[in-house]
Amino acid sequence: MTRARSRTPVLVHLGAGVAVLLLAIPLLALLVDVPWVSLIELLSTRDSLDALRVSLIVSLLAAAISVVLGVPLAYLLARSYFPGRGILRAIVTVPLVLPPVVTGVALLSGFGRQGWFGRLFGTGLPLTTAGAVLAATIVSMPFLVISVEGAFRSGDGRLELMASSLGVGPLETFWRVSVPVARPAIVAGAVLAWARALGEFGATITFAGSVQGVTRTLPLEVVLAYEQNTDRALALSVLLLAISLAVLIALRGRFLPSR
Repeated sequence: MTRARSRTPVLVHLGAGVAVLLLAIPLLALLVDVPWVSLIELLSTRDSLDALRVSLIVSLLAAAISVVLGVPLAYLLARSYFPGRGILRAIVTVPLVLPPVVTGVALLSGFGRQGWFGRLFGTGLPLTTAGAVLAATIVSMPFLVISVEGAFRSGDGRLELMASSLGVGPLETFWRVSVPVARPAIVAGAVLAWARALGEFGATITFAGSVQGVTRTLPLEVVLAYEQNTDRALALSVLLLAISLAVLIALRGRFLPSR
């Protein structure tokens, strides 16, 4: 006996079609306008290569910090019950909905020359690569924490109980049992965090500024190039688009529905 297929209303098809057009037209227009003939030349300029180098350094460091600090945080949120856990989760996830510019202003208050960090150590992190890494980490770590927390929460806690019953300490259990079980989610979350750090703009320019070779990442270079050389801005944009698509394709089946 075959299952009858439900008929989708025409208005649903219409709405879906309009949504696809809204999403696809800008991307198609970008691909059409890109000067493909001179693409390599435009991406090989000194400014472009400097921005690419800074972006790779900042995004990779931000992803690494997100893994080192975000995995224990995700485990704490998933397996521990303590007063204020809901508040802690809100603090962790608020960068997802907070405007990046506001995040940058908050970073200035905390780590600026006149902020808490500056008054304590006599210096600040703005206009430094470390500041750009900090801004990228703040906005990208929640992506890893959310994905890894879900993996820890849905994991089989009996393995940890067995390890504990065999005399394995909590730290060794976490490292040798919990982390390996959640490894696929950790890898996927790290890739998401890296992609988000690579595309960070608002918090970076507000907090770390736009200094060539120091804090000027690819998104910042795109904005600057658009005012000087539209073709180079298009070339940099299509590079970021290609990276984004590669990340989505790599993570398909884990975060995107598949049949």
